Amino acid sequence: MRVLLFPLTALCLLLSSFSSLLYAADDWYRPPVSVTWQWQLDGVVNEDYDVDLYDIDLFDSSLELIQRLQASGKKVICYFSAGSYEDWRPDAEDFTDKDLGKTLSGWDNERWLDIRSKHVREVLSRRLDLAAEKGCDGVEPDNVDSYRTNTGFYFHRNDQLEFNRFLAAQAHKRGLAIGLKNDSDQVLALVDDFDFAINEQCFEYSECRSFEAFISNGKPVLNAEYREIYVDDESQKNTMCKQSLALKFSTLVLPEALDDKFRVSCLP
Repeated sequence: MRVLLFPLTALCLLLSSFSSLLYAADDWYRPPVSVTWQWQLDGVVNEDYDVDLYDIDLFDSSLELIQRLQASGKKVICYFSAGSYEDWRPDAEDFTDKDLGKTLSGWDNERWLDIRSKHVREVLSRRLDLAAEKGCDGVEPDNVDSYRTNTGFYFHRNDQLEFNRFLAAQAHKRGLAIGLKNDSDQVLALVDDFDFAINEQCFEYSECRSFEAFISNGKPVLNAEYREIYVDDESQKNTMCKQSLALKFSTLVLPEALDDKFRVSCLP
């Protein structure tokens, strides 16, 4: 009888341990609707804002900065470009010439990436490894709607969906939350795969309704507006913020350089 009990006990312990691992793998940060935030990608990060989370650059932010922010009770989202090559990044040489497409309009030192490339995905997976190693709570992969752009490659809507889902799955595999950046046309298809949305200028371009599916699913929409009128005209700002609050969006008015020269929040 003892001979039978031992393997059964061992099996139960093994299954229990496996269940714990599954739970841990599913235990990443999930920001709530109306979360407060600060977004700064350029310059020395101002750590003094009383907000729930910071969105900062993956490469430029030190482990010590991330740990200080977290020690003060803030979550940290780490930004990197997933859809474009940036020639100043420390891993820029990891991309091959065939990975690189046309130059981004307005950004002479960036080129579109072939999101179908296995090699590109390997480089991006290493960036997600870096985010996990630095202790980021989540990531913001940028330029994930390039299928609508003349990139120099011939990929389509379904290629973009598959690529974005790849990023989400790889982030979650590493215990990282992940935000869907812009890509308004694919929100309904991707809302279940992502933990929050980050949008730029949805009020300016009348795209905010596209992101309501995130709110309906209990996931926040982090929105940034860049129009100077929202800084210079209190009435215009109040009107926009009233609309943002009605939608339960987390809207900031920021400089387009995201360098903390000014900051206006629609949330208290």
